[in-house]
Amino acid sequence: MEKTSGGQNLALISAIVAVATIGGLLFGYDSGAVNGTQPGLKAAFALSEGGLGFTVGSLLIGCFIGAFFAGTLADQMGRRNVMRIAALLFLVGALVQGLTTDHTIFVIARLAGGIAVGAASVLSPAYIAEVAPANIRGRMTTVQQIMIITGLTLAFVVNYFLAAAAGDSTSAFWGGIEAWRWMYLMQAVPAAVFLVALFFIPESPRYLVSKGRNEEAGGVLTRLFGESEATTKLQEIRESFSVDHRPQLRDVLAPAGTKGFLGLRPIIWVGIMLAVFQQLVGINVIFYYGATLWQLAGFTENDSLLINIVSGAVSIAACFITIAVIDKIGRKPLLLIGSAGMAVTLFVMVYAFSQGGLDAEGNLTLSASLGTLAVVAANLYVIFFNVSWGPVMWVMLAEMFPNQIRGSALAVAGFFQWFANYLIAQSFPLMAAGIGLAASYSFYAVCAVISFFLVQKFITETKGKELEEMQG
Repeated sequence: MEKTSGGQNLALISAIVAVATIGGLLFGYDSGAVNGTQPGLKAAFALSEGGLGFTVGSLLIGCFIGAFFAGTLADQMGRRNVMRIAALLFLVGALVQGLTTDHTIFVIARLAGGIAVGAASVLSPAYIAEVAPANIRGRMTTVQQIMIITGLTLAFVVNYFLAAAAGDSTSAFWGGIEAWRWMYLMQAVPAAVFLVALFFIPESPRYLVSKGRNEEAGGVLTRLFGESEATTKLQEIRESFSVDHRPQLRDVLAPAGTKGFLGLRPIIWVGIMLAVFQQLVGINVIFYYGATLWQLAGFTENDSLLINIVSGAVSIAACFITIAVIDKIGRKPLLLIGSAGMAVTLFVMVYAFSQGGLDAEGNLTLSASLGTLAVVAANLYVIFFNVSWGPVMWVMLAEMFPNQIRGSALAVAGFFQWFANYLIAQSFPLMAAGIGLAASYSFYAVCAVISFFLVQKFITETKGKELEEMQG
């Protein structure tokens, strides 16, 4: 097995990361698949704009439920076991969404898929952070974001080719099943791979210590870091847990005699801030409603799906930049760069949308030059997000909390992240129809400006620190 000079087993660590991040791939695919299925959803279930928003957003209701309970369940059942449950929900949810003709059953399946997405979103990066050494932890955890964007891009590519092969997304394809349904069914393949692969990776050593299973934890640490380092690390992990009780949800409360806000530890509020503002900058409007957005801006369905693929490709490229620099320049500088870049590019999009006209049906139309400006600004915005807030928020949440409260803190922060995600997804169709794209994007741009100053004031750098050093 390949090892570093310090005894780290990079082959095993890489294999663990590869398996854990399949959850990120499914997270991305499930989030992006709906992008090209909206005409089919509206036709199959006779949905209004509000009904479409609810159907799309129902995944996100499941997400904030899954994120909340996954964190606390992971402290009881283990990170790996909860990810197995998530993989099974991914599989069942994909099959049912693709086959059912009943809207209620579709929404229930989408909720189940959402629970899986929420669980994977918090547990995959947390699990990676708990097995990766500090000097490469940022890079390893950032792989999760690459897989999320790869999943989104895969969904965009699948959507594009299925729609093209069938003629459009609502036409029948293989087996007489409409193309938009196949966009969901395709997810069953990686979901099955994820479920099987999870039986071949070890449990988190920090979870094992929290349960008093020190001998098992020592065995995992020895495989990961070598025998000489494992003994020291095992002792450090044991000392980081409370001596009077095992991790539980009430650990997020400010201890008696300490200062907190609304009863919560200050570090929990920092996590909530990161989680919420990652959504308030509007990234998932492009990921969930990209095809609809660009059609509102005057592009054809075919061109809109192609633009989605381009956005996904530049997102992946941006994440590789993050991998190269996150463990060198740190997390906080990347967040600041991202906030500033997103604010500028969002305001450019606002300008382009504000200069457009309306056609006979009241839809926004852009000139060729304004359309190009909007597309370029949108892709630059996606680059800034995926160099910074996209991966770095998940890296920070995975590593910023002390061992004793990590699972519970992730439950709270994950809940708020996905609740904000739901509100953005639910509100965009109504906002776009009611106040227009320019006003809608002005809101996201202002949130990007606010995020810059919040990061400057409240974020503490975690680069190079061991998880046992985290305070809060």
